[in-house]
Amino acid sequence: MDEKLILLVEDNKDDEDLTIRALKKSNIMNKIAVARDGEEALDLIFNKGLRPAVTLLDLKLPKLDGMAVLKAIRERPETRLLPVVILTSSKEEQDMMNGYQLGANSYVRKPVDFLRFLQAVQSLGLYWLLLNEQPPKVG
Repeated sequence: MDEKLILLVEDNKDDEDLTIRALKKSNIMNKIAVARDGEEALDLIFNKGLRPAVTLLDLKLPKLDGMAVLKAIRERPETRLLPVVILTSSKEEQDMMNGYQLGANSYVRKPVDFLRFLQAVQSLGLYWLLLNEQPPKVG
């Protein structure tokens, strides 16, 4: 995990663009891989061997929802410790509970206001890419 890659799992193009813009505006220039549905996210991780420094995971996704993606990541020893941040607009308390029970490292609601969204993404990027110590690679 030499290069700290970000995996953004987001089906909404506007939210994808906004997240990437917020990262760049925060001077976070790490490579960003984008998956637009749950199946594509798991393909990148399990079949293509992607090991992101952090995965920003939306919940409402086509083909396979975010909870199923998180569950699949946590079930395998080689991916169990990958940092996964649920980044969603869901205000459902049950979504938060389910996410944490399945092993999410963090649950962040997407602020509607761009400046607050920018601050949230900047904080996520700085923490997960600069401050957080990555676990050793398994498998």
